[in-house]
Amino acid sequence: MHTRTLGTGGPQVAPLALGCAGMSDRTAPADEADAIATIHAALAVGITLLDTADFYGMGHNEDLIRRALRDGDRESVLLSVKFGALRSPDGSFVGIEGRPAHVKSALAYSLRRLGTDHVDIYRPSRLAPDTPIEDTIGAISELVQAGYVRHIGLSEVGPETIRRAHAVHPICDVQIEYSLFSRGPEIDDILDTCRELGIGVTAYGVLAHGLLTGAYRQPAGGDPRAHWLPRFHPDNLAANLTLVDRLRPLADAHGISVAQLAAAWVFAQSRERGTIVAIVGARRPQRVEEALAAADVTLTDADLGAIDEAVPADAVAGTRYAAPLMALLDSERGPKPSART
Repeated sequence: MHTRTLGTGGPQVAPLALGCAGMSDRTAPADEADAIATIHAALAVGITLLDTADFYGMGHNEDLIRRALRDGDRESVLLSVKFGALRSPDGSFVGIEGRPAHVKSALAYSLRRLGTDHVDIYRPSRLAPDTPIEDTIGAISELVQAGYVRHIGLSEVGPETIRRAHAVHPICDVQIEYSLFSRGPEIDDILDTCRELGIGVTAYGVLAHGLLTGAYRQPAGGDPRAHWLPRFHPDNLAANLTLVDRLRPLADAHGISVAQLAAAWVFAQSRERGTIVAIVGARRPQRVEEALAAADVTLTDADLGAIDEAVPADAVAGTRYAAPLMALLDSERGPKPSART
């Protein structure tokens, strides 16, 4: 598998990373044996970047990864850890924290749960509203100097924040939602800024939280995700599934699924937009195999043009998240095309 470099002087990674959130943070948690087998399957095929966060399952995900890693795995595995999202005992999110003291305390607990002496990429999950990004990155930089962190990343931030953070310490990558249904990073100059500064992009949500699997159908009783993901709201869902249906003949032409076409589209963006690695969430080993097959699909310029025609950037109905969650995203503060809500 061809590797890509995340950031100038950053780590070498496969074009595909494993997102571990769904193993711990879903209404129906993954079977633990399946989750561990999924991690093993990813490592067996050369996927080395595991994405987690200290708030995924409120520590459960980090503990799960520690138990999944076998003797000798740690030397080849790259652990990407997010921090800063605060949760109450009932699991609800109650704020974003980025103060230097919190940064160092959070890492101490993550290292203990992961059973390691360092993490490979450490990043704030969101821009803290009351802490300058320079202070947060400065604290992580001290952890780099002390050997507890190898590289620094960001998540869901806009161009100005990226530049300010990069001026304090080189940024390895920016993690952001990017898919056929979420084209904001193109519109808001986030991808261009990363390419200019030599920063990689790790794209999550490449299957639009399930909409782009090609298997999703509008449930008769509604989908609970509609409360926080407007694209699943009945007012928007039918229009969005129509867009998915437009992709079917294009996927069929390549002998792949709609999900694999959507993932292949993200992989292909590296040609013009800099280094992009797709984070694919999986809870079962077969999902790793399906995603890996997508990385081998070659889409021509004609294919990409047909995909863009089938799903124009401004055609998706509904915003990425409900208004309170959108307000937390520094990445969404730039100008946007009109969207139905």
